[in-house]
Amino acid sequence: MDWNRVEGNWKQFKGKIKEQWGKLTDDDLDQIAGKRDQLEGKIQERYGLEKDSAKREIDDWYSKQDDW
Repeated sequence: MDWNRVEGNWKQFKGKIKEQWGKLTDDDLDQIAGKRDQLEGKIQERYGLEKDSAKREIDDWYSKQDDW
């Protein structure tokens, strides 16, 4: 998985991420700035998930992003 694609296009991905995880605020997304580990942490925090669950959700979401 090439997460660099997300980091490099973070402004475009922010909207898609917010659609998927609506509890994340704009400030959260600005702080995350494309960093996967920070995204995992914020999803864990906002949704009360364990690290493995957050990682799996991100993997599932990322695998569906064909148009990038």
